[in-house]
Amino acid sequence: MQGIKIDLESVFSELNDTKVEWRKISREGLDLDYSLLFSKRIADEIMNQLEKEVEYYSGDLTKVKVFGKLHNIPRQQVAYGDNGLTYRFSGVTIPAKPWIEPLKIIRDLIFRLTKVEYNFVLVNRYRNGSDHIGEHRDGESDLDARAPIASVSLGQQRQFILKHADCRKKRSAKRDIPKVTVELQHGSLLLMNPPTNQFWYHSLPPRKNANGVRINLTFRKIV
Repeated sequence: MQGIKIDLESVFSELNDTKVEWRKISREGLDLDYSLLFSKRIADEIMNQLEKEVEYYSGDLTKVKVFGKLHNIPRQQVAYGDNGLTYRFSGVTIPAKPWIEPLKIIRDLIFRLTKVEYNFVLVNRYRNGSDHIGEHRDGESDLDARAPIASVSLGQQRQFILKHADCRKKRSAKRDIPKVTVELQHGSLLLMNPPTNQFWYHSLPPRKNANGVRINLTFRKIV
């Protein structure tokens, strides 16, 4: 890769010079912390490295099971993590590839900020505005329910939509709780703190006017 390659020391130095500012987003059963963590220069460099080094799944690992049938996911996906870790969701089990340097750098930086030792990251690459992820909760038994999910966004800004479980479907809605929309900026970090995943579903819907590439890293603690 051409250009300046990031290193942990340079990232830490920049963050020491500018204090990380957090925005708290709270609702009933929802607890989020949002920060524009990286400058555009650092975020651009990280994304460039990920575009070169990340190897996405192919074949059956690009599918999810819905009502017993496998369907292609509308995005590219891969997982990295500690040796031997797997993650089960939507009827499939995905194995973690060994950590690569850019992902280790971000993992260690998030540990510095949160004191959570993440051992797994799910990488989703949205090729254009048609790629998306539907409403779901990260409530798998493999996850440490006490640890926040740390979501790093790079590239195209997209809307992250959260809906309370009691009001997802209009016809069967039990309550009227407004949805929460977060604009995920290039270089941002979103912490989904407990008990958010217990009560709220989240999604990244298609957006025709957002056709740039977006990479999302969701760091998780697998038990």
